[in-house]
Amino acid sequence: MLLSYNQTKEQLAGLPGWEVAEGHIQKIYTFQDFAASIKFVNKVAFLAEAANHHPDININYNKVTFTLSTHSEGGTTEKDLALAGKIQATAESIN
Repeated sequence: MLLSYNQTKEQLAGLPGWEVAEGHIQKIYTFQDFAASIKFVNKVAFLAEAANHHPDININYNKVTFTLSTHSEGGTTEKDLALAGKIQATAESIN
């Protein structure tokens, strides 16, 4: 089920740095170098596969941007919020 902008924003309150845009949520993570960025992306890849929900990922040297939306629903859903929480927990475990 699609979430409204306000519902999404409210549910992201516990995930610092995640931003709400129309139809998706997004966060940029910064790491020491390219190798650390790739290591993080690889960890997230396993989470995404397990959830059968795949984020758009942009890697720019030491910055990794995740953009989440449920394309089949045309916007943000609980699946996106759940994966964002797993991504956040992974980032916190390696920092």
